[in-house]
Amino acid sequence: MDTSREYNNPLVEQRADPWVYKHTDGYYYFTASVPEYDRIEVRRSTTIEGLTTAEPVVAWRKYETGPLSANIWAPEIHYIDGKWYIYFAAARTTETTDGLFDHRMFALENASADPLEGTWVEKGQVKTAWESFALDATTFQHKGELYYVWAQKDLNIEGNSNLYISEMSNPWTLTGPQTMIATPEHDWEIIGYKVNEGAAVLKRNGRIFISFSASATDFNYCMGLLVADEDSELLEAASWTKLPNPVFQTNEENGQFGPGHNSFTVNENGEDVLIYHCRNYKEITGDPLYDPNRHTRAQIFHWNEDGTPNFGVPVRDAQ
Repeated sequence: MDTSREYNNPLVEQRADPWVYKHTDGYYYFTASVPEYDRIEVRRSTTIEGLTTAEPVVAWRKYETGPLSANIWAPEIHYIDGKWYIYFAAARTTETTDGLFDHRMFALENASADPLEGTWVEKGQVKTAWESFALDATTFQHKGELYYVWAQKDLNIEGNSNLYISEMSNPWTLTGPQTMIATPEHDWEIIGYKVNEGAAVLKRNGRIFISFSASATDFNYCMGLLVADEDSELLEAASWTKLPNPVFQTNEENGQFGPGHNSFTVNENGEDVLIYHCRNYKEITGDPLYDPNRHTRAQIFHWNEDGTPNFGVPVRDAQ
């Protein structure tokens, strides 16, 4: 099936690391990294297309100094046990650094039924077993347990970030073992940087899939996939298998470069939708992190006969 005309991409311009969550109230809630990296915005719409023009509301702004003062990256909005949570990464600026690769993970909570209203309360840093560069947290519930998946640097492993999983005792506190389930190992995961990051969870066909992004944030950025049986012990590394090849990557013919940092949702017709960011040009001046044109895109995806997702290729931008 040709999905190239399903959505007028880009869906939202200059929004990287996009997260779309469809709530029981019928709204799609959207948040993402803004080019200024200085705030967290949330918008909502009853349709995916409506997110393009939905009015953003600022949920939180960075501090002038301290650990929450720079590079506010990759927020996600979740609804857990009757409250809203936003997970995000933030760094501190000093006289000698702009905070790059000094991130830690934080959580906000909002008890309002409508997360565009009410108060976002800081629940503090989500502490892991050691202090190092950490970001891109997501959560999911499975068999009554709340799990947290994130990217972090292990000071004893060469590279920038690996993927970890842990159970949570509440939506901002990890408990029990913290297990590494993926590390950059294939050629397509180590271009520019050795990176596994940006996890998103998809449960289907008796399995749990975790998509993730790899390599530098230029045209080499791409998506990989981890798979576990839904009845396996998710905190055991052996339960997770990484597919050997990328599942979504640059398509020069369609003018799409560096797709990644995705989320999953379902459209109004019940079809599965991949939300991701991508650029529509290859050559970048300066550091890719400060190129603002990673735009949010959406496209329907399908399923292979073996029960694994088939994301296809990034479709062309609307003319």
